This record gives sequence, C-alpha cells and structure tokens, in this order.
Amino acid sequence: MAYISENFTLAWILFLVAGLTDALDGFLARIWNQRTQLGAMLDPLADKALLVTTFICLAVKGWLPAWVAVLVVSRDAIIIGGLSVLNFWGVDVRSRIRPIWISKFNTVAQIFLVFFVMVSRTFGFDSPLFLFFLVWLTALTTILSGIAYVRRGFELFAENSPEPK
Repeated sequence: MAYISENFTLAWILFLVAGLTDALDGFLARIWNQRTQLGAMLDPLADKALLVTTFICLAVKGWLPAWVAVLVVSRDAIIIGGLSVLNFWGVDVRSRIRPIWISKFNTVAQIFLVFFVMVSRTFGFDSPLFLFFLVWLTALTTILSGIAYVRRGFELFAENSPEPK
C-alpha cells in the first residue's frame, strides 16, 4: 500500500524491516541450530511473497512494465505448483531440490531492480537505459531459472514414476 500511495518513506521502512527481520531470523536459526521444516518452507515463501507483492505494486503504478510482474509471478506460481505436484506424487522435494546459481542470481536481480526503482522514485533519479537493462536482466534470469526448475521437476518426476509392466 505504501507504493500505491507513493509513501516512499513508509515503503523504505517496510522494505528495510522485512529484510532485516528475515536476515536476523536466519542468523539466529543458524547460531542456535533452530532450523525447522516449517521454517525452511515459510522463509523462502515469505521472501517470495514480499518480492511478488512489490513487483505487482510497482507494475500497478506503471513504474515497471506489467509483463515483468506477470513473468515474475508466473515463474513463482509454476515452481510452487510443480513442487506441490511432485510432493503429491511422493517426491521428497525438500531433500531433492536445492537453490541453483541462476535462481540466486535471479533473486539478486529482482531485489536490485526493486531497489533501483525505489531509489529512482524517492530521489527523482531517472535512468531509462539502466532501468531497461535491469528489466531485461531480471526477465532473462527469471526465464532461465524457471526453465531450470521445470527441467529438474520433470527429471524428478521421471525418476519417481512407476516402471511400466
């Protein structure tokens, strides 16, 4: 809502608090060896929810092309849907699927794009060429990481399919 109402101070504060509490939570879980299966599922979902919501808000305001928000949301929906199907078929997705380098790079690109748009809007800094570059970098890494996860999902599905008789 802070984006929609163009309350940039509140948007920065909320983004900062979300990032810091996420980092603190992960840090404390590692130090105190308090990792749980629920936490392992909820933490990345919360991170994705923050980014997806942010992309939607920035697209609604016209600060990002709507197709980029659709691409980011669609990739995450496909991955979550695929993981759900694999889990339904009895695949232990927690132990069999790990984040890959392109996905990590994609997350960095998404965060950097959001950060750049927030800086641009807050301080009136305008760099259409750099924004163009970041949008396409984010789109490319979103597509590549989505393809990589879909391929991995099909591999796991094939490995766990019953043998024909």
